[in-house]
Parts: sequence; structure tokens; C-alpha cells
Amino acid sequence: MDIIQMIEQAQDKSTVKRVFGEPIVQDGITVIPVARIAGGGGGGSGRQEGDNPGEGVGAGFGLGATPSGVFVIKDGAVRWQPVVDVNKLIIGGQIVMVVALLTIRTIARLRARKR
Repeated sequence: MDIIQMIEQAQDKSTVKRVFGEPIVQDGITVIPVARIAGGGGGGSGRQEGDNPGEGVGAGFGLGATPSGVFVIKDGAVRWQPVVDVNKLIIGGQIVMVVALLTIRTIARLRARKR
């Protein structure tokens, strides 16, 4: 695959259809899913002069999507409903708990030294 074909495939994969999903309509309510898209690419080259002449070439492209939320359309009004990432909430709570415990321990040690 040459670089032009790779760029064309990357353009095909990073269209607006990747960000906004197919609308879902039920009971007069329309829901449009939305995703956050991130991509990256790479390249390469190569040539070796000397005893063992070599050649080289390379390329790469990656694309990822993460759910972001949905647009809810009801009675002509549009409302944004974000996705709640429970894993981030749990990790955030654990970090807050560890910091609180370390702070309490430090305060307890300082009070014990004063006595």
C-alpha cells in the first residue's frame, strides 16, 4: 500500500459519520449518539549503504472513538445528555480517599508529637 492509499483510507475513516451516529426515533423522541474521535499516524523510511544494502519504508494510521453523549430532540427542543464514565468517577473517589487518609494520618502524627 502506498502513502496516497493510506491517506485516502484515513480520510474515509475520519468522516462526520464517525462522530454522529444514526439517529434513533421512537415515540416522537429522536436520539443522536455522539462520539469523540482521536487519530494518529506515523511514517518511516530507510536505506543502508555498505556491505548489505537494504531498503525500507513504513506507514501507519490509527483511529479510536469514545462515546461522548447523545443529543435528545423532543417537541422541537434539543438537549445534550453527556455520557457518565463510571470508571473515572471511581478512580477519582479513590484518589480523594487516599489523600484524605494521608492527611488524617499526618494530622494524627503531629498531634501525637505535641503531647
